Amino acid sequence: MHLAGKRAIITGSTSGIGLGIARSLAGIGADLVINSFTDTDQDHALAAELAAEFGVQVDYVCADMSDAQQCRDLIRTQPRCDILINNAGIQYVAPIDEFPIDKWNAIIAINMNSAFHTAAVAVPMMRAQGWGRIINIASAHGLTASPYKSAYVAAKHGVVGMTKTIALETAQDPITCNAICPGYVLTPLVEAQIPDTMAKYDMSREDVIKKVMLERQPSREFATVEQLGGTCGFLCSDAAAQITGTTISVDGGWTAL
Repeated sequence: MHLAGKRAIITGSTSGIGLGIARSLAGIGADLVINSFTDTDQDHALAAELAAEFGVQVDYVCADMSDAQQCRDLIRTQPRCDILINNAGIQYVAPIDEFPIDKWNAIIAINMNSAFHTAAVAVPMMRAQGWGRIINIASAHGLTASPYKSAYVAAKHGVVGMTKTIALETAQDPITCNAICPGYVLTPLVEAQIPDTMAKYDMSREDVIKKVMLERQPSREFATVEQLGGTCGFLCSDAAAQITGTTISVDGGWTAL
């Protein structure tokens, strides 16, 4: 499998899952557009580092995924979009009667609406090119729910539904649209939460991971960004040409419960 000549646009990709996917796709030859809402020297340096490491073209584009026009311009301003990975997301936890309106609006905008806006521009480009892959990074919470995460669960369920709709609309094109639904993934953000959780519960690192963080993940192991990247690579391959409109859970059995 090789993606030489393909251009992958990945939202929210300067760290964590998005960066892991970017590295995986670059490793099999894809040129990249990485993205975040900042525009710093470090952002552009990261693009240069990836380009040097993998020998592909990598551009950094600043775009705020809470802004509809910036979402659309992220795609529209590119010479082509072969692969679109909608990964940008935020989280906030509170009971529904205490959930701040601004947090609800931000989560719906970034986690769900952004995927609509980018796909709306990408689909005509992919049709014109004669090939395309849209991969939406949803969540186990796109298939099930947890308390205190009303906005996140609503947004991720919406992403799964939108994935099915886009797949049906492009079913007779050489375009596929699927959603990956991760459980807990070991990212720098999650790693940084472990020491505080150890102190809060007076537990060892191993007990915090298995008994607190991964309580709902039957494997009691984190998924990794490399595994998610590999799943994206597979969905971009010829072997996955007839996989469309579905979800792939990378959750250690969470949604099997």
